[in-house]
Amino acid sequence: MQIAILLYDRFTALDAAGPYDTLAPLPGAETVFVAEQAGPVRNDRGTLTLVAERSFAEVTRPDIVVVPGAPPEAVEPHLAGGPLLDWLRAVDTMTTWTTSVCTGSLLLGAAGLLKGRRATSHWLALEELRAFGATPTAQRVVMDRKYVTAAGVSAGIDMGLTLAGEIAGDRHAEAVQLLLEYDPRPPYDAGSPHTAPAELVEHFRAKGIPQV
Repeated sequence: MQIAILLYDRFTALDAAGPYDTLAPLPGAETVFVAEQAGPVRNDRGTLTLVAERSFAEVTRPDIVVVPGAPPEAVEPHLAGGPLLDWLRAVDTMTTWTTSVCTGSLLLGAAGLLKGRRATSHWLALEELRAFGATPTAQRVVMDRKYVTAAGVSAGIDMGLTLAGEIAGDRHAEAVQLLLEYDPRPPYDAGSPHTAPAELVEHFRAKGIPQV
């Protein structure tokens, strides 16, 4: 089972790392980081680099694809087309599961893969899914047949655990969760626009997803 985690310039690190740590333990999994060209790829802060071991041309039949998100200025250049969307369309014909985290769902949408499907994204980008024919759904993880989308950033961990349970069973996913000691108890109740202070929510609604 090959799990291909997409990298592109200024991706959000946790969007890739969360699914990596929850999906890599699947029995028989081969996890690869892939980009248009093999080599180092910098994150959205420009301070962390992951290495894509393989290029698009080398990864043509993955079983699972994970598309991380990024700030708007990193996602938007790809929405009109290009090698990244071409690769997503091509490998989607072969995947068992096609997944995304945060604004990665906008890339799936731009590739034409979410038409008529329910999907989620970062809460500030959720309504943008309508432009691609998807139905925005404000849930942390949304499954619509083989398409699994996760909300903002940290939701990639939940997506990975959800998919791990679908593939290998609840006991396997529970074991992964336990070994990661994934037992969230945040010091603040501000992780959702429904619970965060109203003035903070409005600040980011006006400003949009922060740019680097």
